[in-house]
Amino acid sequence: MIKQAFLDKWSPRLLSVLRIVVGMLYTLHGTAKLFGYPYAKYLVLQDPLWSLSGVAGCMDIIGGPLIAFGLFTRPVAFLLSGEMAVGYFVVRAPNGFFPILNGGEINVVYSFLFLYFAAAGGGTWSLDRVLREK
Repeated sequence: MIKQAFLDKWSPRLLSVLRIVVGMLYTLHGTAKLFGYPYAKYLVLQDPLWSLSGVAGCMDIIGGPLIAFGLFTRPVAFLLSGEMAVGYFVVRAPNGFFPILNGGEINVVYSFLFLYFAAAGGGTWSLDRVLREK
């Protein structure tokens, strides 16, 4: 059985690892929407930047790295959580009630991950912590 002291020691670090991975993956959603890289036919943006999906792509490209580096983690994560909630209810929910059927499960997961980051902060390995200590 894993000792509680071990879990207490690694919990903030694993929060940082989760934040870094999620931020990097989220950035790829923005690059796919705006630049078509990595190629994802269903994500490539054909709309202008001032459209809803264009704004979402810009938020992904700006917010993803901020989350990955742990800079302004709480406010950025709160905004991105809202973005994912809006994306779910505007794009996915009209296609059916259940996220697994309407293709919105990733929206739900990201929304709640970002909501958690907004509450928990960036963790041990974040620029927020570095700036706070100075």
